[in-house]
Amino acid sequence: MSDHFVSERQALILAQLRQSGRVLAQDLAQNFGVSEDTVRRDLRDMAARGECLRVYGGALLSDNKTVPLKTRIAEDADRKASLARAAIPLFEPGMVVFIDAGSTNLAIARAIPAGLKLTVVTNTPAIAAELTGRADIALIMIGGKVDPAVGAAIDAMALRQLELMRPELCILGVCGVAAETGLSADIFEDAVFKRLACSASQRIVAAITTEKLGHKAAFHVHDFSPPLSLVLEHDADRTLVEALSAKGVQVHFGDDDAVQLSHGQV
Repeated sequence: MSDHFVSERQALILAQLRQSGRVLAQDLAQNFGVSEDTVRRDLRDMAARGECLRVYGGALLSDNKTVPLKTRIAEDADRKASLARAAIPLFEPGMVVFIDAGSTNLAIARAIPAGLKLTVVTNTPAIAAELTGRADIALIMIGGKVDPAVGAAIDAMALRQLELMRPELCILGVCGVAAETGLSADIFEDAVFKRLACSASQRIVAAITTEKLGHKAAFHVHDFSPPLSLVLEHDADRTLVEALSAKGVQVHFGDDDAVQLSHGQV
């Protein structure tokens, strides 16, 4: 079977895991019309990527709430491209920009138009690979041990390198957004890295898909306060949007008709 069909089947298994928390190899084999050995190979592959925990007869959803970046890249590409288009006008020619880990942030990197002559700093190999070879972008890669779930270097070595940076713009990736707690991340080390990136940067922009709104991840990253701006989808909860605007957070919306909410306006 081709890699395309394997990837599609594993994506469906992951969706079922997220819905029910566990899967049984026998049931999956019947549903997909394949052997249990094939399903067990799928589950081994998924466990190696941190997407599930293998147990006797099947698998459980991984305790790690952060779905690996490699998996997230393939999900909701059109929605993330829409957010990326709305984020790009916030870039200015000649800027030094830090691009944090995240599948939406990868979409933003892909959308950077030619001619801005940016210096881009990133700790994410997938983003660095996307921008490598562009003559109009000076690329700086923050190195260290790459966390398999985050898909980026967030260890002590990466923190030491980030301490030397003073970006004008931080494109921040987050796991949760809640009115009571602000922006948050699922993994402690990732949250520490993100907080340092925010404090080192003059401006912060986070492009966020709607399912993250209302989710309170375990570790705090940033309050709802300037210099933070958010890029949201049009179905974002209006009460939350109003609360953000009241706190002076600029809000932009995806799609070509992206609009900005000024303080006190909706």
